[in-house]
Amino acid sequence: MVLLSGGLDSAVLAADEAETSTVYPVYVAAGLAWEEGEQEIVRQLLNRPPLAGRTRPLARLEFTMRDIFAPTHWAITGKPPAYDTPDEDVYLHGRNVALISKAAVYAATQNVSRIALAPLAGNPFPDATPEFLSAFSRALSLGLNMRIDIAAPFSRLHKADVIKRGAALGVPFELTLSCMNPTGTLHCGLCSKCRERRDAFAEAGIHDPTIYVNQSPR
Repeated sequence: MVLLSGGLDSAVLAADEAETSTVYPVYVAAGLAWEEGEQEIVRQLLNRPPLAGRTRPLARLEFTMRDIFAPTHWAITGKPPAYDTPDEDVYLHGRNVALISKAAVYAATQNVSRIALAPLAGNPFPDATPEFLSAFSRALSLGLNMRIDIAAPFSRLHKADVIKRGAALGVPFELTLSCMNPTGTLHCGLCSKCRERRDAFAEAGIHDPTIYVNQSPR
């Protein structure tokens, strides 16, 4: 099972996993501003090589955060912090806790024991650490009465490395969405996720096919 947000990292992860296994793609909707665009891009992505015909149908689950975050929260309003802000400024409390919990319950109903997600090297968030994922795997295995392994295969890779892997797998990068304020399925070009994406393509030395609605503020 792969937590597939439609972002660049999870798209490459799904393609990588599909090399050796049939993938169960899962999208967990939490009521955040960018999810409509993500879900549309996921539908398109799954109908194109290298994923077409190599996954089970997409499972869309819900685990709302709208009763946790204030209506003025940037993730609800779609007004993320500025272009050059650090990852810490876009921290969402319990993001992986919620996503993995819902996916794990679904996995148990499908008799699937492995859940893969795509945190990268340098991820600063507490619910992306190896210690947390290992402990959470044990807790979920106990609570669901079956083995649940939470895997983070890209945890030692940086985004440029992931792009190189995606290029080798034939992932259509134009059908990925790594943006906190998209216009439909187009990148805003002004948020820190768009900055990370631009910088990573440049570092990888691979053409960036992304359409950015706005030019970077640099």
